[in-house]
Amino acid sequence: MAQNPYKRTLKLMGSRFDITVVANDSISAHKYIDTAVAEITRIEKLISSWDAASQTSAINKNAGITPVKVDTELFQLMQRAIGISKLTDGAFDISYASMDRIWKFDGSMKQMPTNEEIKASVSKVGYQNIILDSEKNTVFLKLKGMKIGFGAIGKGYAADKAKALLISKGVSSGIINASGDMNTWGKQPNGNEWKVAITNPLNKDKVFALLPINNEAVVTSGNYEKFVEFNGKRYTHIIDPRTGFPSSGIISVTVFAPKAELADALATSVFVMGKEIGLDRINQLPNIECIIIDDKGNITTSKNIKIDKS
Repeated sequence: MAQNPYKRTLKLMGSRFDITVVANDSISAHKYIDTAVAEITRIEKLISSWDAASQTSAINKNAGITPVKVDTELFQLMQRAIGISKLTDGAFDISYASMDRIWKFDGSMKQMPTNEEIKASVSKVGYQNIILDSEKNTVFLKLKGMKIGFGAIGKGYAADKAKALLISKGVSSGIINASGDMNTWGKQPNGNEWKVAITNPLNKDKVFALLPINNEAVVTSGNYEKFVEFNGKRYTHIIDPRTGFPSSGIISVTVFAPKAELADALATSVFVMGKEIGLDRINQLPNIECIIIDDKGNITTSKNIKIDKS
């Protein structure tokens, strides 16, 4: 029986999700998609810092006061997040949520914040102050006013979980695209691999590479839309949680990884680490590749990516 792709677009976790499954008919396809949506919604309830009833909110409310017992799933997500913080020397940090938002990217900023303001804005940030107790499954934020948020990995994690669930239900092939976080498995009905188009933000109409994605995730993080300029230097909306300064020099990072959660976190980190350190770190990690476009439009790739720029 011929299988066809069925797609649904919806808003989940405050973002656009496109869920595609390859199935025999539309009835079973939409059942599968409903299953994926239910899973993503469940995860949103667990990790949302906007939802006052979530465990994440309970952790934040009790910062500096007392440890909070959480589900094993949330505990393990935090363990992995702290692992990525260590891997990136703190360029990725879920306690970034404690940052005072002193940079505004809506056109209202007229001058640079002072160095004192910038330093103070990150005084509560630091993954070293997230205390995990694996015997009790508790999370404690050491400093009052400290907060965690899963903005940089939540969508990727939800997409990974939905993909795993669909595979367990027998869906042989599909794509979960969470606003540019692509997570694929299987092949297209015609036997070809799924492909992702890489564009240069400085020349959006032109795709410079169409790369196959084989049962993995690819995340593109771009910051060419939101920025402020002072003294001829462009400061973008991805901020270094260690210094409080916005990143500069890079306009787009695409990361290929086995899981979207990791690809998500690393894409943000490369912006913060900069091109040289970022590439060096990616080149040391197995099964992870990246493409970096800098603010001059130069394209740099990690060592195992072959781009046919025909």
